Amino acid sequence: MATAGYGTALGVIRAAVEQGKNVTVYASETRPRLQGARLTAYELKMLRIPYVVVPDTAVAFLMYRKMVDCAVVGADRVIARTGHVINKIGTLSAAVNAKHFNIPFYVAAPFSTIDTKHNVEEVVIEERSEDEVHYVGRTRITPRGARAINYAFDITPPELVTYIITEKGIFKPEELWKFITG
Repeated sequence: MATAGYGTALGVIRAAVEQGKNVTVYASETRPRLQGARLTAYELKMLRIPYVVVPDTAVAFLMYRKMVDCAVVGADRVIARTGHVINKIGTLSAAVNAKHFNIPFYVAAPFSTIDTKHNVEEVVIEERSEDEVHYVGRTRITPRGARAINYAFDITPPELVTYIITEKGIFKPEELWKFITG
C-alpha cells in the first residue's frame, strides 16, 4: 500500500510468484500498530499468495527452524552514501537474525526513498505515543503508571543488508552511491 500498482516488498514477492516460485510469506504482525497482521496479510490474501501471520518475536525461531529462505522488507528511506536502511521498527531485529542464520536480507525500495542529501547521523527517529504500547484496541494491557518506549522506525546498518532492490537495479549497499554519482 506504500506504492501504487506493483508495490515494493510485496512487489518482489509477487514477481517471484509470477515466475512460478513456490512462496509462502511469514508476515510478522508489526507491533504495536499491527500493520503486518492487518495490511500485509490483507494484500497477500488479495494477491492469493500463501501467507502465515506470525508474532514479531517468532521471526528468529522460524529462521532457526530453517523455515525462512530469505527476508524481504521495504524501506521508508535508504541513505545513499552508506546504505543504511530506515524502516518500520523490527527491521533491524530481522536483519540481525538473518545475518546470524546466514539468510539473505533484501530491501525493496523505490528510488524515491533513496536519500542523497543526508547522513545517517542526521536521521531523527519518530517516537510515537506510549498509548500504542499500553493499549490493544481499547483494552489497557500494561499496569497504570508503566512507562513505554515506542519508536516507529529503526536503522539497519548496511553490513546486514544483502541487496537493495530498486526499479533502477539491484545494488549492494556500498554500490548505491556509486550508481547515483556515476
